[in-house]
Amino acid sequence: MTDAPLHEKQAVMYSSYLADAPLVREPVHAPVAHLIRGGIVEGIHYGSVVVLGADGEVQLQIGDIEAAFYPRSALKPVQAVAMARAGLPLDGELLSLAAASHSGEERHLAGARRILDLAGLTEDHLRNVPDLPFDPVVRDAWVREGRLPSRLAQNCSGKHAAMLYTCMLNGWSPEDYLDPGHPLQQAIAEIVEDLTGQRIAGVTVDGCGAPLFSISLHGLARATARIATAAPGTPEDRVAGAMREHAEMASGSGRDVATLMRAVPGLLTKDGFEGVQAAALPDGRAVAVKIADGANRARVPVAAAALARAGVDPELLTEFAGEPLLGGGEPVGCVRPVRSLEPVAGSAHA
Repeated sequence: MTDAPLHEKQAVMYSSYLADAPLVREPVHAPVAHLIRGGIVEGIHYGSVVVLGADGEVQLQIGDIEAAFYPRSALKPVQAVAMARAGLPLDGELLSLAAASHSGEERHLAGARRILDLAGLTEDHLRNVPDLPFDPVVRDAWVREGRLPSRLAQNCSGKHAAMLYTCMLNGWSPEDYLDPGHPLQQAIAEIVEDLTGQRIAGVTVDGCGAPLFSISLHGLARATARIATAAPGTPEDRVAGAMREHAEMASGSGRDVATLMRAVPGLLTKDGFEGVQAAALPDGRAVAVKIADGANRARVPVAAAALARAGVDPELLTEFAGEPLLGGGEPVGCVRPVRSLEPVAGSAHA
């Protein structure tokens, strides 16, 4: 097995057998980061973390990695794979945008328009909620110009445009594409189960209006690893390659996930609201993080620490240590991941 291509090894590691849906319960989160001010622990961020080795085995777990939870936008790469499997022909920056929580920059809006043009549709066909751009600088400029919230500016418009395009290619109704019983959403649910290796625990509605599938944190890490290690030319590989090459289209200029993909060669990562992040390397090492209180100030350093624990060179991750805590305008503390997330001596190899 040692001489087999990586994607063949992964096929053995990740069985086609679907595990039962994760249990719906109150997650038993654990401390994942301390809020340090003046050398004293001022607060504690709880959450859960899983680190997978290249063989798909759990190398580290903190908190509750098996309870049902909502991955939010961290699931978008899986949704993009499902659309690619259903015939979506996008590649490059437009495929990256299909998996994006974008910032609302003009290139993001232009890309969503291009996808709609390919589908023969317009912004009026989108069913996501109207919103202002996600990026605060872009949003402020938008407001100064007197522009109103729009479906195109909302951070999920690339995904929704790609969903509509997928519907048109398959002869599916575009009017009700967000209905969980729609063929598109059924196809997405099937791929969610395929890539996570487990049945979906439940379905609700995400902030943008699309169906949101409940899985486990462990399942999210598995799915991200399978996308990152897929055989060349597969839908999974196309999505991973597009996001890596066009990281700013999957997020935005200066966003931490785009910067992280630039900093760590071959890394695939996606964030989600309420403190979720998943990441995987081309050799199958993967991490997934859920911050219980949804705080980004903890998500970023905890995700970076998890990657270091997985063997990523800590020198590549120094700018993701988190923003300093200020006192009187001066740094007086930090958000520090718990000690169990510290790298094992001699483990850095990427």
